[in-house]
Amino acid sequence: MTRLPRPLIPLTIPLLLGACALLAPSATGHEPASHARAAARPTAHAASRYQVGVGDEYPEMFGNQLWQQLHAKIARYIAPYDAVAHRDSLARATAWIRAGEEQHVQMLVAFYHSGHTPTRLPSVALYKRDVEKFVKRFPNVRQYQAWDEANRGNIPHYLSSPSARTTAQYYQALRRVCTTCTVIGLDLLDQDKIGPTLEYISEFKREVGRLHTVMPGIWGLHDYSDVNRLQSWRTREVSRALGGQVWLTETGGIVQFGGAFPNRHGSGLSRAARVLSYTLNLGASYSRIKRVYLYNWTGGVNSSRFDAGLTDSRHRPRVGYVVVCRRLHGTKCNVRVSSR
Repeated sequence: MTRLPRPLIPLTIPLLLGACALLAPSATGHEPASHARAAARPTAHAASRYQVGVGDEYPEMFGNQLWQQLHAKIARYIAPYDAVAHRDSLARATAWIRAGEEQHVQMLVAFYHSGHTPTRLPSVALYKRDVEKFVKRFPNVRQYQAWDEANRGNIPHYLSSPSARTTAQYYQALRRVCTTCTVIGLDLLDQDKIGPTLEYISEFKREVGRLHTVMPGIWGLHDYSDVNRLQSWRTREVSRALGGQVWLTETGGIVQFGGAFPNRHGSGLSRAARVLSYTLNLGASYSRIKRVYLYNWTGGVNSSRFDAGLTDSRHRPRVGYVVVCRRLHGTKCNVRVSSR
């Protein structure tokens, strides 16, 4: 449920309106009975099984003492596939990557639609040309995803998403321009009903086979629909369909998301904290999960439609941040919590 880079923020309102139904809690608040066992609350243990990092688009995160207190070694950034072709997109990517380099962070970059022509998908040749320039410009970035939330679908006049077949071709192109990089296979949004997601995975794999390209060993998943219901069955079913290692490349507790997840009198803050605790437990208890990128760092204001920040809009720690910090570092995290 990506908050888009700054020039794309006007697109997020209609985008989120369409996505709201995907995240809205079910009428009963529970998963189907057939999945009850799979959705049992995971128990935290062996936290060293996975790494925890943060996804965010703003370089100020790296200079924040609260972020540094987490001692996170991984972070994720979403870049337009054609960032090198546009001065504004390139400047933002450069600022973020340089800030990450200063903190010696291992950076994962997910390519996404253009910030200037978001409804126009590139040809495979154009995609390959632009991402190759990006890879050469930033030699310290060695981990990539071909397309962020590839299965999101199209939103007329605002956003286009590639078919599974096209995403497989982008994946192959990215592997070819950076043969020494780790290229994550797919980057998926779980969605409430996972049938279309499973179909997308099958089609992607068929196309990878047809292209005679190496099948990915690491896959990306955004499991907002699951964990924000305090459920895990979607994550597990999608992970089994993917196979191999899974990185939760976006996940976390939603503080505010339209009418589905309101933040009345601060209720969203405590709800998000419970979700974050659940998510970290899931990462510890499910052996397929090797990385968890919490999204995102800086929260919004009361009027924001989507807000999942670990800190508030003034960079003060929320209770969700404390949950994460104490899970990673115990009582060493002594911070005053913001009520916003």
